[in-house]
Amino acid sequence: MMQTFYTTTLQELYGAELAPLVNQRLQKLINRYRGRIPQPEHSSLTERDSILITYGDQIQERGKAPLQTLAEFCETHLRGVVSGVHILPFYPWSSDDGFSVKDYHAVDPALGSWSDIERLGKSFRLMFDGVINHASAQGGWFQKFLQNEAPYKDYFITVEGDPDLSQVVRPRALPLLTEFQTAAGKRKVWTTFSADQVDLNFRNPAVLLEILDILLMYVERGAQFIRLDAIAYLWKEIGTPCIHLPQTHKVVQLLRAVLDEIAPHVYLITETNVPHADNISYFGDGTNEAQLVYNFALPPLTLHTFRTGDASVLSGWASTLTLPSDRTTFFNFLASHDGVGLNPVRGILSSADIDSLVAQTLAHGGLISYKHNADGSTSPYEMNINYFDALSNPNGNEPLDLQVNRFLAAQAIMLSLLGVPGIYFHSLFGSRNWREGVEITKQNRTINRQKFTRAELERELADPHSLRSNVFARYRQLLAARSSSPAFHPHGKQHVLDFGKRVFALRRISPDGSKQVLCLQNVTAEEIQIHNPLKKTARDLLTNRFHDASFSLAPYQTAWLEVEPPGH
Repeated sequence: MMQTFYTTTLQELYGAELAPLVNQRLQKLINRYRGRIPQPEHSSLTERDSILITYGDQIQERGKAPLQTLAEFCETHLRGVVSGVHILPFYPWSSDDGFSVKDYHAVDPALGSWSDIERLGKSFRLMFDGVINHASAQGGWFQKFLQNEAPYKDYFITVEGDPDLSQVVRPRALPLLTEFQTAAGKRKVWTTFSADQVDLNFRNPAVLLEILDILLMYVERGAQFIRLDAIAYLWKEIGTPCIHLPQTHKVVQLLRAVLDEIAPHVYLITETNVPHADNISYFGDGTNEAQLVYNFALPPLTLHTFRTGDASVLSGWASTLTLPSDRTTFFNFLASHDGVGLNPVRGILSSADIDSLVAQTLAHGGLISYKHNADGSTSPYEMNINYFDALSNPNGNEPLDLQVNRFLAAQAIMLSLLGVPGIYFHSLFGSRNWREGVEITKQNRTINRQKFTRAELERELADPHSLRSNVFARYRQLLAARSSSPAFHPHGKQHVLDFGKRVFALRRISPDGSKQVLCLQNVTAEEIQIHNPLKKTARDLLTNRFHDASFSLAPYQTAWLEVEPPGH
C-alpha cells in the first residue's frame, strides 16, 4: 500500500518517467534510517503537553554555551511546567535570526553542540525547525550554485526572461527575484523572503530527497515535532499565486508517509501565516498531512476581544473550529518570535477592526510591517509588539496588577482551547517591548526578541514582587490546573457557550466523556455576575474553591469549573 502511495505521489510530482528512479532512491533513504530512530515509550499527546518556544541563545552565561545554559535553566525552572521545547533554528545562519540556514546538518558553534540538544531532549520533547522553503545565499549549497557545480546548480529556482509574476502572493514588501552573478552568467533567482533567503527548487527531486534526509537526521537527533516553516510557498508555478499549490500538499503528504513508516511518534506541524481556511487545509484529510497546524487567527482575535471587551467574534470563530480526525489538533499560541499576523483574520474581522488593532499597536509602542499586494499597494501584514504591551499600554497609568490580570486572562483563553499550547519565552516570563533592540538591528521583529543573562533573569524570578516572578508564578498555576484534567486533552471536544458578550465560555470534554470543565473568562475590567446553567456546585481548578449556581467573576478573572458530566 505504501509503495502504491509513493509511486502515485512521485508520478504526480515528477512524471511517470522520473518517478521509478526517484522512488528507488527514496526507498534506499528510508531503509538507511529504518531501525536507527529510537521510538519513545510514550508518544501520544495529552493535557500535560505544552511547548516552550525559545531561541537557543535566549539565556546567556559567561563561559558556557548558550544551549547548555538553556538546558540548565529549563531543567531547574521548567521541568514539570512545560513538556516540550521548540528551539528556534539553531543551525549556522546568516540572517533573519536563524531562518536563513547555511548548514542544515550542524549546530551553530556559537550556540553549542548536538550534545547540548540531546541533553534538552532527555527532559523535554523537542521541536526542530524544518526551514525547507529556502536556504541562505551564504551557505554551501548556494555558493556551489554560483559556481555552477552539480548537483547544486539545479537546487534553486531561476527565472528566464521577464514572465508575468503579478499573481504571486508576497509575504513581505521586498523584491521577488534577486540577480546574482554565477559562473554561467547572470541569473535571476527566486527569493520569496529576502535576497539572503533563496528558494529551493522542489521541482528537482534531488532537492526533495536531500531535504527528507535532513529531516530524518533531525528525528534521529531527537526531534519529536518537525515545524515546517513557510511551507505554503514551497512549490512554484509561474502563472499561479505560488502559494498552497497542490504539489505543496503532495510534498507534505510524502513527508508524513515516510515519517509514519519509520518514525510514527513524530508530529508534523505546519507554519502558514495565512487566512484560517487555507491554514487548516494542511490537516489534509485528517490522516495524511500535518497532525498540528498553528492557530494563526487566535492572537489577533484575542487582542480584538480585550480591546473591545467583547468576546462575540472570538466565540463565533471558536465555534467553527473543527478537526478532520482525532489524529489532528491545533497548535494554539498568542505570541512567538514573529509578530502578530493580520492576514489570518481578514474576512473574520472587519477592515475597521483591523485598523483599530494597528492603531492600538502603534499607540502601545509597537511597530507595523507591510506586504505588497498584487495591485502594487501595500497593507499591514504583521503587528510587531510584545504581547503584554499589545494588551496594556506601557505608557498608560493602569495599575500593574490589572495589566497582569489582563495578560493572564488572554493566556487562559489560549490554554483553554482545544489543542496543544505553544508558549513564547517572553510570555512565560512577563517581558515588555524591547525598542532598544530595534534601534540596534533596524528590524521590527527585534522588539519581541530580547535576550537575557541568566543571572539577571534568575534575580528577577527570585524577587516575589517583580513582574517576571508574578507572571511566571501565575502562568505555572494555569498550566498545572490544565494538566490536572483530561478535559483539556488535545483530542477531546469543546463547545462554545453563550454567557453574554463580556465572557468567553467553553465546555471542554475529555475524549472518553468522563470529565468536563466549564471555562469562563471575563474579558472586561468590570465585575460580572454569572448564572451557571448547570445548576450544580462546581470546583474551580485554579482556586480549589467551590462555586454555586450563581457567582461573580472579578475583572479579567478566569474560572475553570470541574463539573460532573450528564448522567452523574
